[in-house]
Amino acid sequence: MHHLDRPRGRIAYDLYGAENTGTLVVCVPGMFDHRASFRFVGTALAGAGYRVAAMDLRGHGDSDATFDDHTNRAAATDAVALAEELGGEDVVMVGNSMGGAAVAIAARERPDLVAGVALLAPFLRQPGPSLFVRIALRLMLVRPWGPRVLTRYYDGLNTGRTPEGHREHLDRVLRMLRPADRYRAVYDTVHAPHEEVLEAVESRVGAVVVVGERDPDWKDPRAEAEWAASVVRGSVVMVPECGHYPQSQRPDVVVPALEALIGEVVSRA
Repeated sequence: MHHLDRPRGRIAYDLYGAENTGTLVVCVPGMFDHRASFRFVGTALAGAGYRVAAMDLRGHGDSDATFDDHTNRAAATDAVALAEELGGEDVVMVGNSMGGAAVAIAARERPDLVAGVALLAPFLRQPGPSLFVRIALRLMLVRPWGPRVLTRYYDGLNTGRTPEGHREHLDRVLRMLRPADRYRAVYDTVHAPHEEVLEAVESRVGAVVVVGERDPDWKDPRAEAEWAASVVRGSVVMVPECGHYPQSQRPDVVVPALEALIGEVVSRA
């Protein structure tokens, strides 16, 4: 594990293939998730000669719980800072869920740095729940039961194939949520005023949107994937037997999609 110094705290990240000289890939998970959700992707891409940095969001995993901004835009600035810290050029960024919006924002703001993006089950626009649902959500997530509620909810988003080491990952998520200061950071992330990415974003080389066919976050996962792809001018990969976490549920589908994107970036560099 490594740490990136940022204003008001540090961001934790794992670096796979540290000695490799291939394209740098920066991975950003979603809210109430841990950087280890990219463990299979990081290992596979490192084996192919690339460097992969999988980071935690602010207050998540082993990142510090001292930040006061937990928006997707803040995560975008952290991803950019991490890419610069590691000396990346023509970087490929991969984001899951809220992290998908973060890497889209990074691509829009830093086209000189970000050459391609992969959005895994991305939330580029926020759903509009009713007042009743918003109040119920806040009540469900208060301590002391909030950490277990979120962990069970996370488990339920893994519809389809169960990832290898899933029980260990659920334990990892629950341990992350138990400390009061860390849970507050995660709670603030859930309720932060996240930026919607509605206008066209063109990465310098290309983009791919990867969505599970059984993702319970949307009534029509394919329709959401096609809409997101229209925003980032990218292609769509629908993943069978998969819910909201294709990077851990179906790395056998995600890794080839990322290698194709990286190959495109390399060929145009």
